[in-house]
Amino acid sequence: MKISTIKELLGAKVICCADELDKHVYSACGSDMMSDVLAYVKDQAVLLTGLVNSQVIRTAEMMDMNCIVFVRSKMPTAEMIELAEECGIVILATDKRMYEACGLLYSNGLHGNRVKNV
Repeated sequence: MKISTIKELLGAKVICCADELDKHVYSACGSDMMSDVLAYVKDQAVLLTGLVNSQVIRTAEMMDMNCIVFVRSKMPTAEMIELAEECGIVILATDKRMYEACGLLYSNGLHGNRVKNV
């Protein structure tokens, strides 16, 4: 799914890297726990989160993610935006709650990574 489609589906505002909206993502993850993101996410994913700190950007960078969507009208700091721009990570912000945002993306064909049973 193109990031521009995610923006439209979520009624999101582009915070940075608007020139990267044509990039594709192939899965999604909704979490406020970056340890879960590190454990379960593969590259080319979008991260939906309500956590607002620079660790979110660093985690997305380490996992080769193209896009972060801040839910619940959360807004990144200027430092976070600068870091995301350096990394080429699109930041979007939506007023939707995590559950609704993830549901919209899932119902429109963007699925998560499969978790192996332990």
